[in-house]
Amino acid sequence: MTGVDSSPWRIFLVFLRLGLTSFGGPIAHLGYFRDEFVIRRRWLAEQDYADLVALCQFLPGPASSQVGMALGLSRAGYAGAFAAWAGFTLPSALMLILLAQGIELSGQFVPPGVWHGLKVVAVAVVAQAVWGMGRSLCTDALRMTLMVGAACVALWFPGAWGQLGIIVAAGLLGMMVFRPALPPATEALAVGISRRAGIVWLALFFVLLGGLPLLRGLWPNHVVAMTDAFYRAGALVFGGGHVVLPLLQAEVVPRGWVGMDVFLAGYGAAQAVPGPLFTFAGFLGASMREAPSGWVGGLICVAAIFLPAFLLVAGALPFWARLRGHVRTRAALAGVNAAVVGLLLAALYQPLWTSAILSPKDFGLALVALVTLIAWKQPPWRVVLGCGLAGWVM
Repeated sequence: MTGVDSSPWRIFLVFLRLGLTSFGGPIAHLGYFRDEFVIRRRWLAEQDYADLVALCQFLPGPASSQVGMALGLSRAGYAGAFAAWAGFTLPSALMLILLAQGIELSGQFVPPGVWHGLKVVAVAVVAQAVWGMGRSLCTDALRMTLMVGAACVALWFPGAWGQLGIIVAAGLLGMMVFRPALPPATEALAVGISRRAGIVWLALFFVLLGGLPLLRGLWPNHVVAMTDAFYRAGALVFGGGHVVLPLLQAEVVPRGWVGMDVFLAGYGAAQAVPGPLFTFAGFLGASMREAPSGWVGGLICVAAIFLPAFLLVAGALPFWARLRGHVRTRAALAGVNAAVVGLLLAALYQPLWTSAILSPKDFGLALVALVTLIAWKQPPWRVVLGCGLAGWVM
């Protein structure tokens, strides 16, 4: 389809509205996208959209943002992909950078209990994610065992490289033990990217993944270190935005870039803004104790964490029809999915639980927030505001 909807500016405005109103996490975002682009605008057919969602859930990175990039790419090429990403991402990124800019000043006026309430609500939000992902991804004894094993190893060997080792080992184990059913054959989404261009984008993804750590070792520089840390986090996260929590925590807190209290309070506040959770990177970049921080640091970290998502989408789209029909590939993904639930379970305990649940009152507040999210189906932003108020009262 051609016309005004195919201009990058129009794509930006459409996704900007979604970026300002899309609360509820990646699953909710995908529902908003379906209503907007399949039902209302008819940019693509239902089966094409399902196929695109399957691709972006298969790849590491923020699934909803990758679906948006692919939709923009299919409408207006690379300019459309950038327009879709910018419209959907910038609202929450700018809000969180502004929060980080004002947190030191506001901390002088806002009672400490409010910030502690934000840390407690992060426990409830991640517990909800563990519960939901565990029910959908760990459906038998073998997957549950792999999940628990991954959690134990992550607690015994914390750090980004330990988590990477868990993901790789889980993928290899999945290839050996799982035999998942293949999806029905469908036509691939029509995107004007050749296989040669796809190979270039995929090669660039791996060059940066391996080259940034080398550059960081050869040329010690905080900008390079930040770019490497956030690029690697964006490149290795399977399972949605919440899973980025342990990777980012392992990168920024032990190095002293951001304090644990600020990290957890910012993560809790990130639940109250619309758009992708990966924009939490903007808060962390703006909160850095070492320059660049502020707006420059926030924008660097946002760009670094989302760059792998674009490279993977642009690189994988030309090959997706063949890739999704490969049994061993899907088996490896089944193992990785179970392991990332384990990583999130480990993060629920350390650092979230150990840093936020300090008294019986904290535990009670976390339980109330969890029930409000799961049983009463309240949007996260309401629960965040409620826990901030409750923390102040307590």
